Amino acid sequence: MPESARPRLTPAVADVRRAVRASLFPFSGSGGVEVADVESDAASQPTSITPPTQIPENGEPLVLVALSGGPDSLALAAAVAFEAPRVGVSAGAVIVDHQLQSGSDVVAERAVEQARALGLDPVRVVRVAVATDGGPEAAARAARYAALDLTAAETGAVAVLLGHTLDDQAETVLLGLARGSGSASLQGMAPVAGLYRRPLLGIRRATTVQACIDAGLEPWADPHNDDPAYTRVRVRKNVLPGLEAELGPGVAEALARTAEQLREDSAALDAFADEVAEDLAEHVEAGLALPVAALAANPPALRQRLIRLVVASEFGVSLSRAHTLEIARLVTDWHGQGGIDVPGVRVVRSGGMIEFRARETGADGHG
Repeated sequence: MPESARPRLTPAVADVRRAVRASLFPFSGSGGVEVADVESDAASQPTSITPPTQIPENGEPLVLVALSGGPDSLALAAAVAFEAPRVGVSAGAVIVDHQLQSGSDVVAERAVEQARALGLDPVRVVRVAVATDGGPEAAARAARYAALDLTAAETGAVAVLLGHTLDDQAETVLLGLARGSGSASLQGMAPVAGLYRRPLLGIRRATTVQACIDAGLEPWADPHNDDPAYTRVRVRKNVLPGLEAELGPGVAEALARTAEQLREDSAALDAFADEVAEDLAEHVEAGLALPVAALAANPPALRQRLIRLVVASEFGVSLSRAHTLEIARLVTDWHGQGGIDVPGVRVVRSGGMIEFRARETGADGHG
């Protein structure tokens, strides 16, 4: 979009741009990237954003907007197109066509036109085949992130910007609460998770809609966002409005604040667990061991983090809460019971130590 055609600055446009500017700041002014305090998603470990493998000819780092054409991602794309050149960053877009609806190719091409009109470059369309594992929402998400990962690698992008808003965050926290998934799920989505950034987690969905109106942009209305067959849609249309009707306004903001506080607490505990594990863990044949006395002396939150950390770091296994608690009983409820088998790992109490060893795999492929 040429400078002369840019819309006047309105409160909604200003709010979105401000959020985007803060997200782009770590990349400003250099072809490399230096990022501190990178957080993680509930389902991933913290990682660092690395410099691009391909530096654009202009020497500027490249960021990509994941653009669906909906109001959230379109408002994000417009703000990125405006702010990126002002901080010395190149900006492009990637459109993932899930091919789940008739005419999805038309929607994708319309998003391409909008991205190019905003001045984003490069603009890529990736068409994916969505599997059925884990339900339609999870399968579509997995296919989408795989496509985004691939495109970022191909283009040398240092970050992919996602259009999740404060409303999405509130919905995620409520869904985690309903599933009883624990604090990891209640942390919601992190503003920064490895390659991915979510600049709009502090912005309401109504603001992104208004920003599109103010900018003269016509977003696509995804029919899936109104389909009550999807759990998230029911939360969006019924649960959150019902809570606000009964409890008063501000529920979504309160849920988002709760997620932020839980992320802070969890990050602190995880860092402490890393330090403690480094001091306590001892190597044994085919595994690691932790002293019973030290585990017993620590509060449950730290004890269970130490157990999960050892298993994840040594064996690449993510323990469920049920498995973690079973292992913890070897410390807190010891009656001479035998070892415990969890996926890929045999855990036994021996000589004042909890030993974690790789399970032997038989000819049938099972431990």
